[in-house]
Amino acid sequence: MTSEGRKSALIPALAGGVIGGALAAAALLFAAPQLVGSRIVREGLMADPQILVDTADALRDKQYEPTLATQRAALETPFGSSWKGAAKPDVVLVEFFDYACPYCKSSNSHIDQLLKEDKGLRVVYRELPILGPESVAAARLSLAASKSGRFREFYDTLFAAGRPGPETIAIATRAAGLNTPVQPSPEAEAELKRNFQLAGALGATGTPMFVVGDRVMNSAVGYAALKKAIADARAKG
Repeated sequence: MTSEGRKSALIPALAGGVIGGALAAAALLFAAPQLVGSRIVREGLMADPQILVDTADALRDKQYEPTLATQRAALETPFGSSWKGAAKPDVVLVEFFDYACPYCKSSNSHIDQLLKEDKGLRVVYRELPILGPESVAAARLSLAASKSGRFREFYDTLFAAGRPGPETIAIATRAAGLNTPVQPSPEAEAELKRNFQLAGALGATGTPMFVVGDRVMNSAVGYAALKKAIADARAKG
C-alpha cells in the first residue's frame, strides 16, 4: 500500500476510534448517574446506618400525622392526676405503660431525669394493661388513685415494690390511701377503653409507647432519644 493509501485508511480508523470512544463515553455519561449514584447511596448507608433509622422514623411520623392531628387533645389531657411535671407545659410527653412491663420500669429513671432538667415538660401517663389480669387490676386501682389525686403515690410505690401481684398492689393501694375494696368505676373503664383505641390508632405493638409532638416511639428508646424528641417538638412549637 502506498503512503497515501495508508494515510487514507488511517484517517477512518482514527475517526472510528474517536467516534467509538465518544459513544462509549456518552454511554457511560448517561449510565453513570444511576451506577455511581446507587454506589454512593450504598456506601453512604454502610458508613452511616442511622440514615435508615431516620428515614423509617420520618415515614412512621408521616403515617400517624392525621391521627395525632385529630387526637392531640385526647392524648395530652390526663385522666385525673395521671401526670408529672409542669402545670403549664410547653411540651407534653405521653407514655402508654403497663405496671408489669420491665421496659416501662427501666424508662422511669430517664423520665425522672428529663422532668428534673426540663421545667417546661409535662409527662402524661396512660394506662395500657396488656400483660395479664394483674396488670388490669393494677391499672384500675391506679386510675382510682389518680381520680383521688394520688396517682404519683400509687405509681411510684408499685414500680418500686415490684411486678403487680396481690402483695405489691396492696402496698401501692395503702400508699395511695385508697379505701379497700375499690369498686369498679365506669369512668375508669371508659378511660382504659379509650387508651386502647388511641394506642391502636398509633400502631402500638407493646409498652412503653411514647408520643411527643409528631413522634411516636414504640419502645424503651432511652434518655437521649426522648430528650431529642422533646427538643424537636419544642422547636416546632
